[in-house]
Amino acid sequence: MTTPHALLAFLIASSLLTITPGLDTALVLRCAALAGPKRAAAAAAGICLGLLTWGLAASIGLGELLKASALAYNVLRLAGACYLIFLGAKLFFRRATSPNPALDSAPAQVASDQSFATNSTSPSESAHRWFLRGLLTNLLNPKVGIFYVTFLPLFIPAHVNVILFSLLLAGIHAFEGVIWFAIIIAAVRPLGRWLRNARVAKTLDRLTGAIFVAFGLRLLLESRS
Repeated sequence: MTTPHALLAFLIASSLLTITPGLDTALVLRCAALAGPKRAAAAAAGICLGLLTWGLAASIGLGELLKASALAYNVLRLAGACYLIFLGAKLFFRRATSPNPALDSAPAQVASDQSFATNSTSPSESAHRWFLRGLLTNLLNPKVGIFYVTFLPLFIPAHVNVILFSLLLAGIHAFEGVIWFAIIIAAVRPLGRWLRNARVAKTLDRLTGAIFVAFGLRLLLESRS
């Protein structure tokens, strides 16, 4: 396989994987709908940094250690499962904030900006916290590491620097994530006022929380083959 063919094949395969619904998409979608584009972008940045970190780890051999060591894998698996269940339960039981009637008569953009400004005073809803959520959701999932260890070598041609080329592929995957999350954020923004309705927000929180708990339980109960 030549280098251009390898890059093209990886671009197609990773694009399909990027748009496949999963934890990352659910997190950014929920954040974009209820916390605003700034916080959603922060969550997306954390997720993409996690991808780059796993790509670096896989390229220098840490991923192989994770693949070979049952203890290392299980420690990370249990930590990731507990974190996902905690975050999912927190979202599921989160009390929805009632909409401010004073904003109903204001233009949509003004209402949106004021709502985001109000939410920004809460430390739990800060962009920094959303960045950490995105980062930890990715880093504490050992399947991402295993995925890179088993997936990246399929697209590495002969006679190339394995570490540098692996990092290039991880960078492409992360960049595709940036584009995908930007599309999600842009698509959700026009629906911002409707999605911040107390009932809709509560439903979205519970749906996202249930997805995170389900993924966490699956990670917790799985057996290492």
